Amino acid sequence: MLRYSYRLYPTPDQQIALARAFGCARVVFNDALAMRQAAHASGKPYITDAQASAALTAAKATPERAWLSEVSAAVLQQALADLNTAYRNFFDSMTGKRKGRKVGPPRFRSRKDSRQAIRFTANTRFKVLANGRLRLLKIGDVEVRWSRDLPAVPSSVTVIKDAAERYFASFVVRAEPGPLPEAEAECGIDLGLGHFAVLDDGTKITAPRFLRRAEKKLKRVQRDLSRKEKGSNRRDKARVRVARAHAHVADARRDFHHKLSTAIIRENQAVYVEDLAVKGLARTRLAKSVHDAGWSAFVSMLEYKARLYGRDFRRIGRYEPTSQVCSACGVKDGPKPLHVRAWQCKECGAVHDRDVNAATNILALGRRERLNARGGQVRPPLAVAQAVEAGSRRGAA
Repeated sequence: MLRYSYRLYPTPDQQIALARAFGCARVVFNDALAMRQAAHASGKPYITDAQASAALTAAKATPERAWLSEVSAAVLQQALADLNTAYRNFFDSMTGKRKGRKVGPPRFRSRKDSRQAIRFTANTRFKVLANGRLRLLKIGDVEVRWSRDLPAVPSSVTVIKDAAERYFASFVVRAEPGPLPEAEAECGIDLGLGHFAVLDDGTKITAPRFLRRAEKKLKRVQRDLSRKEKGSNRRDKARVRVARAHAHVADARRDFHHKLSTAIIRENQAVYVEDLAVKGLARTRLAKSVHDAGWSAFVSMLEYKARLYGRDFRRIGRYEPTSQVCSACGVKDGPKPLHVRAWQCKECGAVHDRDVNAATNILALGRRERLNARGGQVRPPLAVAQAVEAGSRRGAA
């Protein structure tokens, strides 16, 4: 299942209808969450989805919640489904069924959240018209900027409004894997800050540093925001300018990641990357540069594109001393400060570029794991012992 996102351009009336739908979905979510929290505090059993849906139906009949009928019922039911998914993720995280970092309990949604979203499923009969517009129930025919065609009929669409007041349609599509032609090359990648990525063949990709390049503009718009009176219209306009400046940085970084990851996947049959401790590095003095690089997003793109196009992708353990081992003779030369960018092996005398040597070691480790998974030869083959090694030492018992 893949997501295809496109920019929407709703009319002023459609923006009002979308704002109404965002608000109704948010209220339904918060009411159901408050009801479940109250049941938990009083020691009552967990409120099921059927009970929450029945409470929603009863709320529509009351004068206080009669305006919920102005939007599509499917949008409100999806809000309940989102709450159920949030609780399921929380319970699975607490019991250990969900891997990764711990997930907290659901929180109340706010109209001031930077992201507002509603979902339309197939039973709402949303439709992409022949003129390219997207027909949404009780919203209308919304203009879509199609950057590419959908590969299949979507099963659902999520309408999103971000902090920069931009609208997007995110379609969920079931895409069948399409393997690319076999390639002979394999690639080991060493990620860094000086260079975003260094390949084992010596190719160095300069770090774009989108956030660093935009700092001057961000500083100006954020200073302008701080001078506006809270609650005023001018402050709200300044907030949008700040959000758009940050969105421009995020979009440029995402575009760079997509283009680079696609090029690497197309040219290599197997891709190996070191598993970096990004969360730990983000707590150091290099935090801004680490977040600006976006390593995690880039590696995730490599992983899903490799799976989609029939390539092999592997992560190398983060504790492997890739920068300390000579890629020529395999001798571990010990840790080195970050300012040491080139060094010479004391055993074989080979001179190494620090990053290229690490990428070469990552390639070797990845190949070893790949052969091991396929039952190939991992250990070095047996060799004839030298004459000085064949006999036993004099005086040995």
